Amino acid sequence: MGWVMMSERELNRVEVLAQVDDGRLSVDNASNMLDLTRRQIFRLLKRYRQDGASAIRHKARGKPPNNRIHEAKRDYGLSVIKESYADFGPTLAAEMLAEHHGFKVSRETVRKWMQEDGIWLSRKQRRTFHQPRLRRECFGELIQIDGSDHRWFEDRGDPCTLLVFIDDATSTLMELRFVKSESTFSYFEALESYLAQHGRPVAFYSDKHTVFRVAKEDAKGGARMTQFGRALNELNVEILCANSSQAKGRVERANRTLQDRLVKELRLAGISDLEAGNAFLKDFKARYNARFAKLPAKPDNLHRTLNIEPDRLDEVLCWRENRYVGKQLTFSYDRKRIMLEESDITRGLVGKYVDTYAFVDGRFEVRWKGRSLPYSIFDMDQSVTHAAITENKRLGAVLAHIKNIQDKAPPKYPVRTNSEKMGYKPRDRKPGRPSGSRAKKTIVQAAE
Repeated sequence: MGWVMMSERELNRVEVLAQVDDGRLSVDNASNMLDLTRRQIFRLLKRYRQDGASAIRHKARGKPPNNRIHEAKRDYGLSVIKESYADFGPTLAAEMLAEHHGFKVSRETVRKWMQEDGIWLSRKQRRTFHQPRLRRECFGELIQIDGSDHRWFEDRGDPCTLLVFIDDATSTLMELRFVKSESTFSYFEALESYLAQHGRPVAFYSDKHTVFRVAKEDAKGGARMTQFGRALNELNVEILCANSSQAKGRVERANRTLQDRLVKELRLAGISDLEAGNAFLKDFKARYNARFAKLPAKPDNLHRTLNIEPDRLDEVLCWRENRYVGKQLTFSYDRKRIMLEESDITRGLVGKYVDTYAFVDGRFEVRWKGRSLPYSIFDMDQSVTHAAITENKRLGAVLAHIKNIQDKAPPKYPVRTNSEKMGYKPRDRKPGRPSGSRAKKTIVQAAE
């Protein structure tokens, strides 16, 4: 006699039935223990006495289920899925099979078939993991930067952005600055302060914001480099962009901590504006670093001194572009018309390109071969244009600017109808005189 496979429930039934057969247990007690009726106990006891313990096994064990789908039907369904719905999920594939092929089968069955055939991966198989990255070994080797848009002053002031520079090796807050929005000029201001305090790091690590990375793959101008990237290139500092938020988790976790601690400390200090907030950040940064900063794996400081004169730093941290000079010694810039003053130098610039410098402090210069040129400005549009393209991170600042303009003055140009635009003026008509179709009808009747 060979081995007989039985489940735990079946073994429990055999043990109870053996006690009933020996008279050690009553039928009523066995019924309560197995949660069966007296009739079922007598039926199982009869089978046990006739064929032994093996008779208690379920009769369908080892046999194909009655609702089993035929292998040919399964192969047909999988062939249709591979041919037409290979990239469909099980739910949608089951719906398409029923709708277009008359092949009705449950989505879970389709899911099982697709998993067994390798067409579909389960959620567990599709799960990806972000392995933790070890810290850099030296201070100043990699600086993570990010902007956190938040209600830092709660209801006491408008929402703003906190620019955060944090060292990857030590989690030291290197620079904190409140700004209206995350823009190139705001990062220029923070970078200038950083360089003055610490020098040049080896590299910065950021997200894919358009301040750091050219979003358009086929961009033709700018050598595929943003203004911030161009400035770092001149300073011999590398800029790296993370592929996900988890990759720059050091600064993301710091933002979460700051949104808790800093907000509450600003509330206790009664601070509600950017200027007072930036003055408060100096002491806060020192207390934060004393509490959370860590020692680096190596004692080396990889910050370097500036590779240019300090008084030339503003010429690097600015917005620089080239503009084509037309026949009238003019060119367009930021929806303004820049008119160069006529001189011996500017007369020869027609058809050539000049350099424009927009500085952080608001100054604007036009240069030709390093020489500043006098100019005048004709502002063609002094308001935010309709349907202007606005980045999501700057939307709050742009809306605040629009509201400020709307509160100061009504719209410049009142809305006019098409008739008013064409110069139409209604004619004065005498009372009771018919017009339009009524006038035509009256004339016809008079002719008759």
